[in-house]
Amino acid sequence: MEIANRKIVEFIRDKWVIPMNNNSQFANENNIDEKTVRRIREDNKYQISLITIMRICEAQNIKLSKFFEMVGL
Repeated sequence: MEIANRKIVEFIRDKWVIPMNNNSQFANENNIDEKTVRRIREDNKYQISLITIMRICEAQNIKLSKFFEMVGL
């Protein structure tokens, strides 16, 4: 489970957070707290919640099943 969580966090970080390079903007556009974005970016032990994943998927206009496919899970 820890490995799957890490893959999810790293995918979100590498695909959307780092390229945007603005934690505040990413948080606002994805309906999540800026603190959560900082954790995605910086915390190697962050345990992302399903609701956070769902909010990001909704904002990115991606079905949850497609997201997990993209992550490789």
